Amino acid sequence: MVDIHCHILPGMDDGADTMETSIQMAEMAIADGVTHVVGTPHSNSEFKFDPELIRRRRDELQAAVGDRLKLATGCDFHLNFENLQDLQHNPHKYTINQKNYLLVEFADFSIPPSIDGTMHQLQLMGLSPIITHPERNAMLRTKPDRMYRWLHQGAYVQVTAQSLTGRFGSAAQHNAEKWLDEDRVHFVASDAHNLKSRPLQLRAAYDVVAERRGEEIAQALFVDNPLAAFEGRPLPYEPEQADPNAKPMKYRKRKRFIFF
Repeated sequence: MVDIHCHILPGMDDGADTMETSIQMAEMAIADGVTHVVGTPHSNSEFKFDPELIRRRRDELQAAVGDRLKLATGCDFHLNFENLQDLQHNPHKYTINQKNYLLVEFADFSIPPSIDGTMHQLQLMGLSPIITHPERNAMLRTKPDRMYRWLHQGAYVQVTAQSLTGRFGSAAQHNAEKWLDEDRVHFVASDAHNLKSRPLQLRAAYDVVAERRGEEIAQALFVDNPLAAFEGRPLPYEPEQADPNAKPMKYRKRKRFIFF
């Protein structure tokens, strides 16, 4: 399995605190069947994003685990003004493995109308935005039409593995399952932060998806799509999204003529 969203790199944000913890998280991932991991530190008002330091920490961790786990870097990218300004000058600074997929994190308390234009602008820059854990975002849960619109325009959705197993509560689980059934989910990732409450494990969620939607969909969400994002390729599993603004077609009953 391939994990495109986790906070395994030490001392970068609210994820792993030490290199020892990072190594233990990596060992946990390997034991769970994970082959590729993208370390995605936050970039927001609380945590500064330092690409050079991030790469050094990745290299140190890679040396510690060897070739048993392939590590890359990315960013849990918060859509604030400063980040967006920098992104225009450094479009691949924040992307997964410095390719073209960008994890996009929304605030829990407010999503301004201007974000619609921002999402479109990201695509004009050649980036493919991946909406992170919308099932855990109260704003997107209550107003999912906005997310549906972004999906129709070419964005993608990543849900958290532990949402599917109930770790984040019934509302998150319900929406993750609902969007999974509606073919609105493209990735499942760990969003791991530590060894206990937010572990780097995917197998339990894989089994949930396989039981609910079948082995083929589980393979797409945990292996095929995230590996494509890791390598910067088009997604092999990309179900068509209906236009949420389209008016439903009205059914007009045809007249019946009876001839004698």
